[in-house]
Amino acid sequence: MVEGFNELDAVTRIKESCDIVLKVEEVNEEKKGLLNMEIGGEKLNDKAFTVMCSQFAIILRSGIPIARTVHLVANKTADKPLKKILTQVAEDVEAGRSVAASFEDRGSKLLPKTFIETLRAGEESGSIDKSFQTVYEQYDKQIKVKNKVSGALAYPMFVLALAVVVVIVLMAFVVPKFTETFESYGAQLPLITRILIAISTFFKNYWMILFIIIALIIVGVKIYGKTENGRMKMAKLQLKLPVLGNIAELTAASQFANCMTTMLSAGIPLTKSISITAKTLDNYYVSTEVGKLASKIEEGHGLGDSMREAEIMPEILTDMVAVGEETGEMENTLRTIAGYYDEELNQAIDSALKKLEPALLVGLAVVAGFIVIAIYMAMFSMYDIM
Repeated sequence: MVEGFNELDAVTRIKESCDIVLKVEEVNEEKKGLLNMEIGGEKLNDKAFTVMCSQFAIILRSGIPIARTVHLVANKTADKPLKKILTQVAEDVEAGRSVAASFEDRGSKLLPKTFIETLRAGEESGSIDKSFQTVYEQYDKQIKVKNKVSGALAYPMFVLALAVVVVIVLMAFVVPKFTETFESYGAQLPLITRILIAISTFFKNYWMILFIIIALIIVGVKIYGKTENGRMKMAKLQLKLPVLGNIAELTAASQFANCMTTMLSAGIPLTKSISITAKTLDNYYVSTEVGKLASKIEEGHGLGDSMREAEIMPEILTDMVAVGEETGEMENTLRTIAGYYDEELNQAIDSALKKLEPALLVGLAVVAGFIVIAIYMAMFSMYDIM
């Protein structure tokens, strides 16, 4: 049994030890057993991926051949899925296969489409080191934004989770004890206290049903979101939400400008650049509409006019694209506007995060104030009777 990327390569390897080859059959890889499966499955580690691209760019610039470079990077990579792909790519490249084609066959399910197409363009132009550097810069920016958001959300989410636990404990265990005391006096309790008792009783008696209903809603939304109609409607809704809608729009604009810059700088044709860019956009509605632009350009329409007609991107981006077309400086124009929208996105995220913490504190204060006032008013009613 030999491993090759096609039958011709397999025959070549067999002839190294056997003079005559009668038949070649493809053998599918055995499915992993339960004990051999990797927990969590294969998922691209963004940080490991960007480090890998950076290593490729640095080593290739030093003049080391690509086959040797792939081996070096594979040995230095700790991430298991990436290491597996790199090891296979190294064997393919040594056998004479192109880097982009090997990465596409070995890791198309894991690696971004932009990465593979940028490498392919870099190989054709003889500047593959620049292709790795371009991909590194693009994804490094994305990782920094993700880390910034995750770090800023850590404290508010912890406070929210803690508050939910405290409220559940109060409603399920503490308030019922007060309720028994209040009812033993037979006094007419204030309305706010009766509301609190009703909510507490509901939580105590129907918490399991409530949990099941919430779980069913979450599962239902996820299933609906996987359908074509559901994905489209949820994507459109995301763009209309207050605060989050603006962030989604800026994210789409930033991703579009950055990816198009990467594609065009790699020498990929405009129509193919648009098709690849469409697949990288997070919002499904915007992604679908951007994908339709390729056919309009093939019909002879300009990109700026097509974007303006589709009304899927901010006016500034559309106008700048049109200017880039007219001046023949599309790549530089997109690079400039990409920096602008990166900054706008960072400011929008900062603004949203700054509003989140006070909003959570106000919400918690309202809930805590409601519980405290309800209990104190009931205690005052008891004092009047006593």
